[in-house]
Amino acid sequence: MTIEEIENEIIEEFELFGDDWEGKYEHLIELGKHLPKIKDEFKTEERLIKGCQSRVWLHSEKSENKIIFTADSDAIITKGMVALMVRVLSNQQPIDIVNAELNFINKIGLTEHLSPTRANGLVSMIKQMKLDARAFL
Repeated sequence: MTIEEIENEIIEEFELFGDDWEGKYEHLIELGKHLPKIKDEFKTEERLIKGCQSRVWLHSEKSENKIIFTADSDAIITKGMVALMVRVLSNQQPIDIVNAELNFINKIGLTEHLSPTRANGLVSMIKQMKLDARAFL
C-alpha cells in the first residue's frame, strides 16, 4: 500500500468514532499494543527521539529499498502515536517517506487534541523518521 492509501485507511478508522475523543484515544492505545517492537539491543540512548517528553526509541533499517521502522515508548498514548507513524511510513521507499505530507494527522484531528508536549513529540517522531529515510537515500 502507498503512504496515501494507509493514511486514508486511518482516516476512515478514526471517522468511525465521530467526535468521541475518548474512543479515539482508546483506539490509539490499542494501536500501540500492536506496535512492531524494537529489539532490546536497539533501546539505546542514541535511538531515543529527542524532543519527546516520554521515552521513545526508534530503529530503522533498509530492506529491499524500503525502510522498516520498529519502535517502543514507555507511555501508552505516545506508543499509540509512534505506532500510527510506523504503520504509515514503514515498508515504504526512502524518497516517499521524505516527501510524505502526512495530512491524515490533521484530518483525524490529532494535533488539536494533543497536549503541547505530545504534539511536539509527534513532530519530533516525524522529523526523526524522515531524517532516517533521507540517510538511506
